[in-house]
Amino acid sequence: MKRSHINAVIRKMEKLVDELRFQLPPFLKWTPEEWREKGHDYDEIRDNMLGWDVTDYGMGNYAEMGIALITLRNGNAKNAKYPKTYAEKLIMIEEGQVAPMHFHWKKMEDIINRGGGNVIFHLHNATKDGKLDSTDVEINQDGRKYLAPAGVDIILKPGDSLTLRPYQYHEFIGQPGTGTVLLGEVSMCNDDNADNRFLDQFARFPTIEEDEPPYRLLCTEYPLAK
Repeated sequence: MKRSHINAVIRKMEKLVDELRFQLPPFLKWTPEEWREKGHDYDEIRDNMLGWDVTDYGMGNYAEMGIALITLRNGNAKNAKYPKTYAEKLIMIEEGQVAPMHFHWKKMEDIINRGGGNVIFHLHNATKDGKLDSTDVEINQDGRKYLAPAGVDIILKPGDSLTLRPYQYHEFIGQPGTGTVLLGEVSMCNDDNADNRFLDQFARFPTIEEDEPPYRLLCTEYPLAK
């Protein structure tokens, strides 16, 4: 992705979050210059990849396949220095955008439509060799448990939520004609380097073409503490 596009996406997400009256913590507003002055007292942000995250999954077509995320809090199962057992994210997905089919090896998560348009989920069970299973899927949605055919549309309107379990394949799409969606994610600890299993080969983070200075640093870009 071009840096100019990433900057524009971040500005759009800031505007959406503001319109929906969600207040962001101060570190999400720091400039790259401010980040260079931050010491080891902010290592939790660096070590647990809190902050901005914009991805096109390495496909180069963000409008069709991509999402923007903010990790607000996160523990770290690999580092006893960070004992939190939970994480929280915000996700922006635009009309027609797809977050491709994947599951998590360890993470269980609740996805909540916090406002804006609707989002469509497709769920499948995973076979032992990581393929899509055609069997019915157990759905856990706002306190209701039921079985549904694999891949059926599950539409989350603002206020609706869905629980996703480990080894449960899922993709989601911003429903066309309903507007940009702000999702919340409440989950076990998040590890985007090791806990994602995509059905097809995708990169979790984008390759960036530097055509202008960064507006905000992404969670993979923080300078080392002085």
